[in-house]
Amino acid sequence: MEPFIVSARKYRPQTFKDVVGQQSITNTLQNAIDQNHLAQALLFCGPRGVGKTTCARILAKQINSDGTEKENEDFAFNIFELDAASNNSVDDIRNLIDQVRIPPQVGKYKVYIIDEVHMLSQSAFNAFLKTLEEPPKHAIFILATTEKHKIIPTILSRCQIFDFKRITVKDAAEYLKYIAESQGVNAEDDALHIIAQKADGAMRDALSIFDRVVSFSGSELTRKAVTENLNVLDYDTYFEATDLILEHNIPGLLLLFNKTLSLGFDGHHFISGLASHFRDLMVCQHPDTINLLEVGEAAQQLYRDQSKKTAPSFLLKGLEISNDCDLKYKTSKNQRLLVELTLMKLASINFDGEKKNPESVALNNKTVDFIAPSAFYNQVPRTSKKESDVKPVTGNQPAVTQTDIPKKTSSINETTDAQVEFKSAVGNIEKEVAPVKTYDPEKKVVTSTSAEISTDAKKPIINRPTKRVSGLSISSLNAKKQHELNKIEVVIDENNLPKENFTEEELRKHWANFIEIIDKKGQKILASNLHSDVPKLKEGFAIYLELPNSTMKKEIEREQFELMEYLRAKLNNHFIHLDIKVNETTATKFAFTPEEKYEKLREKNPVIDLLRQEFDLFL
Repeated sequence: MEPFIVSARKYRPQTFKDVVGQQSITNTLQNAIDQNHLAQALLFCGPRGVGKTTCARILAKQINSDGTEKENEDFAFNIFELDAASNNSVDDIRNLIDQVRIPPQVGKYKVYIIDEVHMLSQSAFNAFLKTLEEPPKHAIFILATTEKHKIIPTILSRCQIFDFKRITVKDAAEYLKYIAESQGVNAEDDALHIIAQKADGAMRDALSIFDRVVSFSGSELTRKAVTENLNVLDYDTYFEATDLILEHNIPGLLLLFNKTLSLGFDGHHFISGLASHFRDLMVCQHPDTINLLEVGEAAQQLYRDQSKKTAPSFLLKGLEISNDCDLKYKTSKNQRLLVELTLMKLASINFDGEKKNPESVALNNKTVDFIAPSAFYNQVPRTSKKESDVKPVTGNQPAVTQTDIPKKTSSINETTDAQVEFKSAVGNIEKEVAPVKTYDPEKKVVTSTSAEISTDAKKPIINRPTKRVSGLSISSLNAKKQHELNKIEVVIDENNLPKENFTEEELRKHWANFIEIIDKKGQKILASNLHSDVPKLKEGFAIYLELPNSTMKKEIEREQFELMEYLRAKLNNHFIHLDIKVNETTATKFAFTPEEKYEKLREKNPVIDLLRQEFDLFL
């Protein structure tokens, strides 16, 4: 019985043309060899199983080939492979450097392939720097790694870097088909695509999975056998689930999910696969994106057929709901209930993306009057539907009663029940002119107009909000002009304001009281600024202050309204005002020395000197 050789070794590429999915790199290396333009230090980086070591071996063979060697010549004396995972010390690098100095006995180059180079220690990297930068003419270094970010920058700068990419599902499936034909295995395209998807871009993993599945199923490789052996949830399950969702069949959907759980799959795997299925249906709906569907021809036809039954809005809503479940699954305490609730939501969506039974269905075909809270305030009554016709009611015009206002009906609550009794709003006043306050957003002022209120009716006169119009429309400009005409300007007569005389002592007394009040409120900074100088009374009832800097002046001027209101009320004089000057020379103050502090304390209390002498204290 001959020993079995795994496909990853048996079908390892021997030339650059055999390498799968790395055409750009293989073409570059081949051209560099043909043009004698090959660097002496190369770095192959990329994910596992994509051909890094294979390309290094092919490169080592080709640069030593001169056409006279045997067909199966492997140049074992010229190629040295070093596993950096187990040879990562400085001594291992020193031994390598000693070997590099010796020229090859056969061939032209000695090629050193260092695999998993990121496992070298920091000191080993540093010991390797000089040799890597200036190697002998006969030496070429090929470094391979899956974790490029772990290599120090000084090594990266000395190498020519080649980034290997993941192998696409299409390329992997085609290569698996070639191997299956070589081994006499009759494989379905869908089965090979499932293997390629499971490999996740690694050709070595795909070949390993292929060997395992062939051992399970024999010479007939079917999609069912692959899904059973790899424990993959077949897309037939998702086709059935989508059909149940489109039919709004919640019981059948829950039974399908229960069957999936009984096969050993968890809910997270099911819901994430369903989201991927919705995505595949969406890319099928446009001919330009159908190439993004990485399945076989038979499966593509199934996706096309089902995509015709679904609307893009439905798929978007389904993706949103399933993705939300995917994010919440790990943190949920009842994960099965979370998935079942998600499936119920999906089954409650119509083809247009809206819920089948929205909460607003109870109010369908019914009209409800919504009255804003501002409608119960006193407003200008309107007798016309246009904004330009709005005019205030004067004493010479008849008041508008409720009979002049068209009524709206409601099937839920009658308007008479929804409105508020007029007597509760305006009392028992028979007829009066009430002020109406309106706000001008451009000038930021509140103006008043007058409107006559009628109490003949039992219900309030409600001005319902009208349709908003643009600020540049003719009706809004006319309304603005009318508003300007109705504006009442308040003119203050200064002769009637109090203007009593007061003394400077009274001013300082109330000044100190105000400082005490705001200090208790927590306005420490303002209190400190007001306390920095004693106010002085000047002509014209001006309160003069002299401050050390402009910052304190700005603080007091910003907060002076409360101060002036307090002083005007206490002094009964509305003509007082602040006159603040800045004198920066007053701000120059020096810190006291301990001796000066002691002298100040002794001036206030001479007994402190006796205390110092009694206890023999010193400064």
